[in-house]
Amino acid sequence: MAVRFGLLGDVVATVDDRPVTLGHARQQCVLAALLVDVNRAVSVDQLIDRVWGESPPQRARDTLYGYLYRLRRNLADVPDAAITRRSGGYLLAVDEMAVDLHRFRHLRDEARAERSEDDRLALFDKALGLWRGDPFSGLDAFWLDTVRTDLEQEKLTAELERIDAALRVGHHDEVLADLSRLVPGQPLNERLAGQMLLALSGAGRSAEALEHYRRFRDLLVEELGVEPSTHLQQLHRSILAPEVAADPPQTGSPVPRQLPMPSGSFTGRSDDLAQLDAALLTSGGTTGTAVAVSGTGGIGKTWLALHWAATHLDRYPDGQLFVNLSGFHPTEPPMTPAGAVRAILDALDVAPTAVPADLDSQIGLYRSLVADRRMLIVLDDARDPDQVRPLLPGSAGCAVLVTSRNQMSGLVATEGLRPLPLGCLSRDEALNLLAGRLGRDRLSAEADAAGSIVGACAGLPLALSIVAARAATNPALSLQDLADELADHRHGLDALADRDAVADVRSVIAASYRALSAPAAALFRLFALYAGPDVSLPAVASLVGLPVQQVREPLDELLGAHLVDLTGPDRYACHDLLRAYAGELLDDSDRASAVRRLLYDHWLHGAHAAALTIEPHRDRIDLPPPAAGTAVASFTDSEQAQLWLDAERLVLLAAIDQAAESDMDGHAWRLAWAVATYLSRLSRWTDLASAQRTAVTAARRSGDLVGEAHGHRDLGLALHQLGEVTNGLGHLRRAGELFGRLGDLAGEAYVALYLGWVHEGQGQHREALGCDERALVLFGEVGHLVGRAKALNAIGWDHARLGDHHRAADHCRRALALHEEVGNLTGAAKTWDSLGYVHHQRGDSDEACVCYRRALELYEQSDDRWGVAETLTRLGDVLHDAGDVEAARGNWLRALRQLTEDNPVEIAELRRRLDSAGSP
Repeated sequence: MAVRFGLLGDVVATVDDRPVTLGHARQQCVLAALLVDVNRAVSVDQLIDRVWGESPPQRARDTLYGYLYRLRRNLADVPDAAITRRSGGYLLAVDEMAVDLHRFRHLRDEARAERSEDDRLALFDKALGLWRGDPFSGLDAFWLDTVRTDLEQEKLTAELERIDAALRVGHHDEVLADLSRLVPGQPLNERLAGQMLLALSGAGRSAEALEHYRRFRDLLVEELGVEPSTHLQQLHRSILAPEVAADPPQTGSPVPRQLPMPSGSFTGRSDDLAQLDAALLTSGGTTGTAVAVSGTGGIGKTWLALHWAATHLDRYPDGQLFVNLSGFHPTEPPMTPAGAVRAILDALDVAPTAVPADLDSQIGLYRSLVADRRMLIVLDDARDPDQVRPLLPGSAGCAVLVTSRNQMSGLVATEGLRPLPLGCLSRDEALNLLAGRLGRDRLSAEADAAGSIVGACAGLPLALSIVAARAATNPALSLQDLADELADHRHGLDALADRDAVADVRSVIAASYRALSAPAAALFRLFALYAGPDVSLPAVASLVGLPVQQVREPLDELLGAHLVDLTGPDRYACHDLLRAYAGELLDDSDRASAVRRLLYDHWLHGAHAAALTIEPHRDRIDLPPPAAGTAVASFTDSEQAQLWLDAERLVLLAAIDQAAESDMDGHAWRLAWAVATYLSRLSRWTDLASAQRTAVTAARRSGDLVGEAHGHRDLGLALHQLGEVTNGLGHLRRAGELFGRLGDLAGEAYVALYLGWVHEGQGQHREALGCDERALVLFGEVGHLVGRAKALNAIGWDHARLGDHHRAADHCRRALALHEEVGNLTGAAKTWDSLGYVHHQRGDSDEACVCYRRALELYEQSDDRWGVAETLTRLGDVLHDAGDVEAARGNWLRALRQLTEDNPVEIAELRRRLDSAGSP
């Protein structure tokens, strides 16, 4: 079955050309917001902003969750498409080529790369043929309006590129209809005007071409006060007198060509180059003719700007200016605006005697000289907006590229510059950079070492270039030698040092650090300490020991300086090499207190609160009170806690290791305890096993029997699920011994339940029954109602597996009554699942389906993906036995999407079912 999603027109979804119901307009907005970022998580806050903008309804989150629930239900039977919760929000997983927007971009990029003009035309036709009307037609949301505007610009660019290709193969008459449609909407677009001249003259209609040029020139002079570009004037002359067209007009002074030589090993950055194209080549000479390229030191801003400029020199026949403003030079002071303007006037061949005395008059002269020219002006390494603002031309005839370590938000806000923040290179791009400098053969000969170098340099082009230069100038030095040096943390950034301060990573970062205020500098140093890929705003506040509102200003300064990146709403990350430099500056006393606040209090207390919110009937553990200055997370509902855990999962796993390495053993095992239920529900058994191994080691080292008992118990469960049954049993038995020594009967009872699960998984149903009956007795002795309900359900399951369906149903009903009495949704879900199995074995398919669907409702409320997968599998079995093969396959496919790679047995079994059932 072929699934298709459409955004380029009405928002639609089809399966084999049959429409899928998507609900009302606001619900379609949610789907569109997910499809624009298909296969990437979109946070709840982003979704709310995208759907309602600045006027969300009361209880917007609840309304959004309702829309998501209905969309998930509507898409439940759509093959290979699912809305799932992920770290930081929700994600719609589907092949990108099934979404017309992304297929359009893919075909457009293929067309741009195609050398054959005929094939290029065919690809552009396919791409543009996907458009059915205005994007998101009929939907009204501020964010969609913004995206719609950008998409319409992308479409216009593609149409112009298609027309260029058509003109090159002589299709002059054909493109006139397209040009007649496009020109009225872009009356000042010089590219369109040039295409119209070429099409009319090529079609033998030179008189009309000359008239079109006259009208365009008159409009340009009237509206903007500028003449057409040199290129368009030459095209006009070629129509008037073809024999003179080849002779360019003579000028009295040389055309400035100041751009430095671009790097010959440029690689990657295709998306960034496309954004520059969109901003600088399709503006129509009115707006958007300046771009601020920003990023941390060494990220490759100048590298990108010069490469783009070198490939578009023909667009700027009146010259190119380059000014190095030295805003963050390691040894030189920033250039003053006066010095920069004087340098530009010199480049424009203004005689010293003709330069006015005051700065304002100099700026006015500069703007007058470039007003009627088509030039590219590159302002490199700007420190702040005040340094750049006087250098911006007063008309739209010139394109401007600004590079800076600061975001230049002031210029974006007041002068309309397009922001283009640069990130690090991907792994493939980094390897290509090394290959360009060292050759493919050398990289292939030491592929593992090359991969290690790329990892150590963390995608920073400057760092990669330094290593490549060392390897190139020292052929006897192996890549493995360099990789080992980079991996030795004792030397910090020494392996990336260079005598040239401009090419020395430490000096480059230091130049940015010295520009910070004292509060921002202090906060930057603490960024060396957090664990995981990123850190939340409350965690940052905990690091520094200040209220959340007081850290926003220094955080914004770090963001503006590109020393910290924003990875999501109120989530921040610091490049590994920047963190290494920050660590070199950090005082030991600051380090100890900050780590204690972050690990001991923020993450531990937050994870503990989240664990008890998603599973309120879980037995508690004791925690030390949080220290002053710590931001502690709290949660109003399970959904909120689940999203927090999704966002913090990798951070918490890293924090467990960091706590153990920092001799914070109690916090290591307590953090591992806090994430156990969450990881189990996600069926992330490898992560669970790793966390509990660390917990056991830490607890044993500190002589903490409680922590060791909990660690052994959860480690035994994880190992069983990973297929290490014997090893898992050993850990469970050790947990039982420790809980016995502690006199913790409830702990012993839970171990007995886990042992029963292991035996049941091995087909040892009598042994499982014995373990579960012992658990029931132990829970009964301490009056543990939740535990008794779980044990009753387990016993009911054991009887069902042994064929005693009457006793099985009796125990399950008793379990269900207890779960409902205490309000345990997850326990009730498991019991409904057990009852579904009992009814299936009795031959009552209808009642089995009722029970399984009730279990699914409860599992989905608690986001227990492991439980969902189990129940969907068994529901599929019932439907298959009842003869509804297509419905069975649909449930098995949904179950498959719930499982992670940590479930190879379950995945293989589901695929076996699907294969045996055949195609629907």
